Amino acid sequence: MTDGIDVTVPPSGPTCEECETSEPQGWWFHLRRCAQCGHVGCCDSSPGAHGTAHWKATGHRYMQSFEPGEDWFYDFEEETILTGPELAPPSSHPTDQPAPGPAGRVPPDWMAHVPR
Repeated sequence: MTDGIDVTVPPSGPTCEECETSEPQGWWFHLRRCAQCGHVGCCDSSPGAHGTAHWKATGHRYMQSFEPGEDWFYDFEEETILTGPELAPPSSHPTDQPAPGPAGRVPPDWMAHVPR
């Protein structure tokens, strides 16, 4: 294990945990995966910004994009994008899962809800 990154931990699931369990259920723009514990949360362009909330609650500083075809990491402490090791599969949410998502919960005017 690299300090703060555990390559053996799989992602917590294919969706943002907090968006799925909130009432009412939320939606996300893109997903991020904690490189230390596998927690999947939504990005800062999502209404919930649960990836950043996870970092603030746990101190787990590295997140990796959980989008198909993307493998970059973000370091919350240094506020930089970097490369890192390959994490336990899967490396993204299912390719048939839309972004923004999930299907059926994204408002038609979703772009008006994305923080700028």
